Amino acid sequence: MTPDEAVAALRDRAQPGKAAEMAAYHKVPRVYLGVANPDIDALAKAWRASVTLDERLALASGLWDTDIHEARIAAAKLLTQARIRPSDDGAWRLIASWVPTFDAWAVADHASIAGQKRLVADPSRLDEVEGWTRSEHLWTRRAALVMTLPWTKQNHPKREEEAARDRVLGWAAGYVDDPEWFIQKAVAWWLRDLSKHDPARVRAFLDAHGERMKPFARKEASRLLT
Repeated sequence: MTPDEAVAALRDRAQPGKAAEMAAYHKVPRVYLGVANPDIDALAKAWRASVTLDERLALASGLWDTDIHEARIAAAKLLTQARIRPSDDGAWRLIASWVPTFDAWAVADHASIAGQKRLVADPSRLDEVEGWTRSEHLWTRRAALVMTLPWTKQNHPKREEEAARDRVLGWAAGYVDDPEWFIQKAVAWWLRDLSKHDPARVRAFLDAHGERMKPFARKEASRLLT
């Protein structure tokens, strides 16, 4: 399977009129084919099962480089897998190389979901992600929070999971003065999800930093607190 063949398969699934709707919705100047997400998911799943890991990495890289919306979504889906054997180093390196090219929430979020799997598989990669928090590129800064969302999920975190949780909250604390809407939204997202499992930490964060957050972000972060 080559990137050109994969793009052709995506084009075959395009729905009349949908490309224009997607371009208007996402507001980022790139090619949109008009393919629904379930169709992208089905194709990526079939491709993932039919190629070797090296071929999959090459296909994902080639699809990303087309800068076609659906191709980038498919590239991310090719690497969204809990376990990648024998080694997931190549997958992580490819995902990390995409981060500086993020320019829209939909593509960034799909790639970040793939990145979440790789961070859970090897939490030592948080050392690299911490460097993203100092980037001038807002989507790189945002990716540091979106990719670490799995650490909001545990009801009974292990000691190392608690340490990672506090580490990311430290990054979020450094973001509260950031004026970018997407950064404020990401902080609120992280805190809201954490509040389902660790409300005490969220209350402590808001007590310490909430007054400096944008009102919409503070409201969203505390929405599930009782």
